[in-house]
Amino acid sequence: MSNYETLTLDVNEFIASITINRPPVNAQNNRFREELVEVIDMLGDRSDVRAIVLTGEGKAFSAGADLSERPTQEPGHYTAHNRRVRASFDCLLECPKPIIAAVNGAAIGAGCVTALCCDILVVSEKGFLQMTEVTVGLAGGVAHVRRHLGESDARMMIYTARRIYGPELLRMNTASACVAPEALMDTARGIAADIAKASPSAVRAAKKSFQMTEGISIYDGYRFEQGQTKALSTSEDTAEAMAAFRDKRAPVFKT
Repeated sequence: MSNYETLTLDVNEFIASITINRPPVNAQNNRFREELVEVIDMLGDRSDVRAIVLTGEGKAFSAGADLSERPTQEPGHYTAHNRRVRASFDCLLECPKPIIAAVNGAAIGAGCVTALCCDILVVSEKGFLQMTEVTVGLAGGVAHVRRHLGESDARMMIYTARRIYGPELLRMNTASACVAPEALMDTARGIAADIAKASPSAVRAAKKSFQMTEGISIYDGYRFEQGQTKALSTSEDTAEAMAAFRDKRAPVFKT
């Protein structure tokens, strides 16, 4: 168990579990952003981690930005603030390991975007996503919301600031699962365990394909994926997978 000021981290059986821990509502301050980037970058390089689960302590996933640290109008202050915020989202998008958001409660504003930057969403029946920017005279989050919600639902979410709970997120195909609160972490870890059984190099290549092919043509995207497959064909993971298939046993991956 490793401890940070705003996060707790546990690694077990190739699964890293990160818990946002800033009571009472896990609001995101600059220290949180720094620590999240640090821990995600570190886990992305660790050979004993193949999947990551991100959740919140208590009743909230993350209720958004800590308003006590809003940037001032001093020249350069807002620019630096925006860079730090982007980095806390980009580290999730760019991490080579799949990240599962286990949304246990409120995921509002920056907390909502944090969840949407993860690869897979699992939501408690009491969990919800909400973008409240329009109610406080701010704007933001449209690009990330649009990646996971259909156009009408994305606009409804942004324009109305409504809470969208787990069952609706499942109906909208935004979440992969909506479960009872007590089943949330087991469900998320179960998905992570399935990922951890697969070839680590192949999973990394698959995530790279998701990153690189977003927004490009099917033609160019599939050409990129074929290049990934060609590179994997000579890897130790692929050789082990083929040998295990022939021997009718479970593969033992090292990378």
